[in-house]
Amino acid sequence: MARVHECAAVVSVGDELVLGQTLDTNGRWMADRLLAAGVVVREHVTVGDDAARQAETMRRLASRVDVIVCSGGLGPTADDLTRLSLASAMGDELIADDVSMAQINAWYQARGRSVPPNAAVQALRPSRASALTNIHGSAPGLYAVLAEGCEVFCLPGPPREMKPMFEQHVMARLRPSPDRTVLTRVLHCFGIGESDLAARLGALMHRERNPKVGTTASEGVVSCRIRYEGPLRGEDAAEEIDKTEALVRRAAAPYVFGAEGQTLPGVVIEMLRDKGLTVGVVESCTGGMLGALLTEVPGSSAAFLGGLLTYSNEQKVSLAGVPRELLAEGGPGAVSAETAMAMARGGLARLGCDECLAITGIAGPGGGSEAKPVGTVWIALAGKGGREDCRRFLMGGDRGAIRDWSAKAALGMLRLHLAGAGDAPMLRQVSARP
Repeated sequence: MARVHECAAVVSVGDELVLGQTLDTNGRWMADRLLAAGVVVREHVTVGDDAARQAETMRRLASRVDVIVCSGGLGPTADDLTRLSLASAMGDELIADDVSMAQINAWYQARGRSVPPNAAVQALRPSRASALTNIHGSAPGLYAVLAEGCEVFCLPGPPREMKPMFEQHVMARLRPSPDRTVLTRVLHCFGIGESDLAARLGALMHRERNPKVGTTASEGVVSCRIRYEGPLRGEDAAEEIDKTEALVRRAAAPYVFGAEGQTLPGVVIEMLRDKGLTVGVVESCTGGMLGALLTEVPGSSAAFLGGLLTYSNEQKVSLAGVPRELLAEGGPGAVSAETAMAMARGGLARLGCDECLAITGIAGPGGGSEAKPVGTVWIALAGKGGREDCRRFLMGGDRGAIRDWSAKAALGMLRLHLAGAGDAPMLRQVSARP
């Protein structure tokens, strides 16, 4: 009887990955596809272009998981060592695969190119392994079974080759346990820190709990990852996920803004459209980033009317109608609650929108003071119904991070108001003005 695949390991090969010169997007994609098939990834390893280390990694993982999926190192150059490392892990020797060589020749000929002298190395395989067809490139993949019964798939590194080969060769051979279900769900939060969210979740994050709940933070968004692994099937398994999701939403309210592939800008646009409302923006230190986030959403023109870029004091006056006395010596200054609120009110009137967000702050690295250090940002919201909100944030990080956080915090403020939770405090908020 064929071995059931319950757990897997993903191996990403390349010096450029180990050194951080290239981001490993293949590993993330493969892990996601394996999980979708009901096979949980237990380990993700990045290894450089070293045949001995690659072989040792395969042997070690083979005793721990049912499936290993590798990407990279199958090209024709001297640093492409995956076929050699697989042979070493198997205690095998490399032989030429005539079918692979014919496919390599045909691939080059179809493109009107002569076959490079070093291309023949791509047709080598361990004698007890088999080649995997690659119709999108010149490098065949490899499939083998190690001594422990662990199955190994080696795929090329370029995503345009790796992804279709994964679907054709790996997914077709996966044998997840028929007695075990793996279901996942992801909820996204904004406006709350990961530690504060974990405190709210409490016992929901105990590792022995099923479904499990974990949190990850990335670029201001904290995601709650829910995973069920067990014998329940179909609707019964989904019901367990649903129950836990409800508990997470209750604990994290009002900061949960979406699930799975939803984004904060996308959710804000959707909420505005559902309510028949429009939004405009007035930006200073973010220099158009807030408007850019909104226009990344397909169909955003139904709710986003446009914006004013008021980087200088003169533009704040001429475009947004900010009173000059606010910006004059002795006044509260450009980075203040008064100016932020005046920008929002001016944008509301001039853009003709239902809601207007305004941002003014000190993104650094210079320009700060003891009273207004770098990272000080005021964000204001003005609405046609008389809705007004103005908050001071102290953003951390470099100039890019401060600007990014500010644009997202403005969206977070608006979402809270649209959700009926406009009084909720936000991460990095240090004060508010009515």
